[in-house]
This record gives sequence, C-alpha cells and structure tokens, in this order.
Amino acid sequence: MVEGAVSGDAEQLSGKRRLLAVLLAMAMFVLVVDTSLMNVSISAVVRDLDTTVSGVQSAIALEALVSAAFILIGSKVGDLIGRRRAYVLGLLGYAVGATAMTFAQSLTAVIVAWAVVGGIGASLLLPAMQSLIHGNFHGAAQKQVYALVGAAAAIAAAVGPLLGGFVTTYLSWRVGFALEVVIIAVVLSGIGLVRDVPYTGARGVDVVGAGLSVVGMGGIVLGILVWQEGGEAVAGLLVTGAAALIGLAYWLIRRKRRGEPTLMDPDLFRSKVFRLGVTGQMLQQIALGGTMIALPIYLQMVLEYNAMQAGLSLAPLSLSMFAVALLAGRRAGTRRPAVIIRWGFVLVTAGIAILIPLVPRAEFGWALLAPLVVAGAGLGLLVSQLNNYTLAPISEERVSEAAGTNSAAGSFGLSFGLAFAGAVMLATLSLTFTAMATSSEVLPPAQQEHVAQVLDDDAQIMSNTELESLVADEPPAIGAEIVRINTDARPLALQAALLVPILAGLLGLLTSLRMVRQPDAPPPAPNTTTGSADVGE
Repeated sequence: MVEGAVSGDAEQLSGKRRLLAVLLAMAMFVLVVDTSLMNVSISAVVRDLDTTVSGVQSAIALEALVSAAFILIGSKVGDLIGRRRAYVLGLLGYAVGATAMTFAQSLTAVIVAWAVVGGIGASLLLPAMQSLIHGNFHGAAQKQVYALVGAAAAIAAAVGPLLGGFVTTYLSWRVGFALEVVIIAVVLSGIGLVRDVPYTGARGVDVVGAGLSVVGMGGIVLGILVWQEGGEAVAGLLVTGAAALIGLAYWLIRRKRRGEPTLMDPDLFRSKVFRLGVTGQMLQQIALGGTMIALPIYLQMVLEYNAMQAGLSLAPLSLSMFAVALLAGRRAGTRRPAVIIRWGFVLVTAGIAILIPLVPRAEFGWALLAPLVVAGAGLGLLVSQLNNYTLAPISEERVSEAAGTNSAAGSFGLSFGLAFAGAVMLATLSLTFTAMATSSEVLPPAQQEHVAQVLDDDAQIMSNTELESLVADEPPAIGAEIVRINTDARPLALQAALLVPILAGLLGLLTSLRMVRQPDAPPPAPNTTTGSADVGE
C-alpha cells in the first residue's frame, strides 16, 4: 500500500486530490487577504462606524498580535483535539470575524469578533493547515500543494489592496467581508476530503510554556507595533518579550529532560535543516513585509495613485510571484530545494536593489515593471520551496509543532518587516526634513524649524497636491520651497526603507548557502496504518 501511495503521489494531482489542494489554497487566500482588505478600508470603516483611525488601526494591530501570540498554543490545541477539527474551528473563527465586519455597527464588535476571535482562528488554522498538507499528500504531490498554497498566500498579499480598493470604491467594504464568508463556506463544504492526521505524542498541557509563549510572542510583536506608531515603552515591551522567549526555551528543555509534556518539542531545533528552514521563512517574510510597506507608500505619496492604481502597479510583483511559485512546484523535479531557495533570495535581493536608483526617477508605476518581475520571481521560488524544505523531513507525530513554529517565524518576520521598514522611512523623513529646512536659502531662519516640524508632522502621509493646498496662504517662494523639500525628501526615505528587505534578502542568501552545504534530509516514512495517501478517492 505504501508503494502505491508514493507512486500515486509522484504523479500530477488529479480528481479529488486536486480539489482538496484548491480548497486548502482558498483557505490560505482568505487568511491573507483579510488583513489587506481591512487596511485599504480604514477610511470607509471609520466613516461608517463613526469611530477613529487610531481605533481601527488598533484593531488591526490586535489581530496580528493575537495571531502571533497564540500560534504555538494553536498548534498544540490541534494535537489534542485533532488537526482537522482545529482546521474547521480556525475557519469558523475567520467566518465569525468576517460576518461581524459585514454587519458591525461599532468598533467594539470589530475588536471582539474580528481581531480577537479572528486572530485566534488564524492561530488554529495556520499550523493545522500545514499539518494536513503534510499528512494528506506525499512525494511530488506534497511539493505541488505546498507551492500552490504558498502561491495563494503570495498573490493574496499583493492583490489584496487592489481587490479591497475595487470593492470599497465601487461597492462597500462590507461586501468584501461577506465574500470571505462565502469562500469559507465553500472550503468547509469539502471538509470530507480531508483525512485527519493523528497525533500519538504526549497529551498533557504545558500551562507555563503556553503563558511564556503568549508573553514572549505578544511582547515582541506589540513592541514592534508600538515602535512603528512612535509610542513609548518600546524597550520595555521588547525586553519583556525577549526574556519570556528565553525563559520559554529554558522551560521547554527542562520539561523535556524530565519527560513531562511540553508546548513544543525543543528537540526540533536539533535538526539543522529545520533551524535553517525556519530562519529562511522569517527572512523571506521580512523582505516581503518591507517591500509591501515601501512600494504602496511610494505609489500613493509620490505618484499620487489611488488604491486601484497602486494595486495595478504592483500586479507585476504578484503575478510573477504566483506564476513562478506554481511553475517551481510542478517543474522542480530532482532539483534540490536548497538550490532553488538560494536562487530565490538572489532574485529578491537583486530586484529590490534595482528599485533603489529608480525610485527618484520613475514618473509612473509601470517604470518599476522589470525589477518587480525579478523580485516577484524570487519570492515565488521561495514560497514554493521553504515550507517543503522545512517540514518535509518532519514525522507526522511532530509536524504540528514544527508547522506552528514555522508559522510563528513567518508571522514575526512579516510584522517585523512592516514595522522596521516603516520606522526607518519615518526616521529618514524626519532627519531629511530637518536638514533640508535648516540649510534652505529660501526659508527665513525664523521659519526653518517651524517648517521642519510641520513637514515632519503632516507631510509624511501627504501628497504634493495636498501639501500645496496646505501652504496656499504662504508667499509663493516659501510655498514652492516647502513643496521642493517634501519632493526631495520622500525618495530618500523610501530608498532607506527598501534597504530593510535588501538586508533580509542578503541574510537569506547567506542562510541558503548553508542550506546547500547540508545533505537533503530523507522524508519520513508514510504512516501505513492510516492510509496516508487516501483523501477520498
């Protein structure tokens, strides 16, 4: 039976197996596009719910915080109640959040249902989904499904702003969330195709480990979010989070030596392949997050594009990412995943580096076509291979813990990339505004400091057209000088922000070189007692 299963997996996906792969990809698409839809709908949500921008932004931050903080617990819950059941509960959590957004009349409903319930749903869904892919597919088929799900996540991240902009502009932001509920219903209708992946490890609950993971992940992510918003107590939050994570590592090792149940098996990190894979996942997400905060701001601040136009300009990145991920999943053949990952980081780094000299010169979004295609191709190679490289050698008994850790690294990387690139951009803007204003030969000395402060406070999120209306009452020469400073400062800030994904790409390249030097880990033997290749055919 094992030989037949492996032989079947070596062929292209077909029939019910293909349908299951598509449904898993749809679930991942909803998970990723949900936050993108919320981001581009902020102004409409503020207006319709009669609330504030900071309130909606806090809800978005809380959703990311809950997801990252509980993801390790979510993977353990999946072990205890069953991965398929955790998958269903995760989807239902997202459905509750999307339904609440469809009918919400206050910010409280958004915070409770979308941020908290939806965030917990994500913490259950991500590790359960990776475990189910690992247990329902093997060999070449498993690689194809990992690539398909990774491609769905990639295109959702890039197309989300375009889709949200279209729905919000021409229909209503509520329609977008209602469509999420419909997609989730379709995914749940195919739950009969999913074979559960049994867990045979310890079933005890590590309460202290769970608490430390929440404080650790939550403290780090919250610290990054507060840093991005310029709040206080950033150092305290980061130190608390880091101390909790160090304490978690010590606690897990101690519990393991005593033979007591642990939140996750620390022996996973004895595998160099797993350590390198998790590191690569985090760096890839930092590169993606940094890119996806810098480019939309460039398109909307400098080129004054609306959400629809910005989404169209980013289409080369998303489409090349999607196409290459699918192609790499199907045509990888006997090529080593580590080699493909190495080329992925090379292309990502090169593509983003090419953007640096183009940012001050491009007068329209399509001028970025070539470097976006190069970077998108690199990201496509990475999303098609990293999950498979990291999780393929892991036994089914431990895959949920491994998937949870892998997902946590990706969530942290994305949050860090967004926050760090944003912070670098704002810091560069502030320094550049001050330097240019104080060195200006047009601005009177008495006005230089005031202009620098006004630009720092107001022009960070303002186009030149909006700035011109703000300084309309100033003398023409003064107004023109203020607009010039804003015009010259923003490309420098955006170039500095792009250094974050470039640095992540270079570190990823170094990590991939270490991957190449490692021998490929043999895949675990399929579980012959549970019909590992049978998903309903």
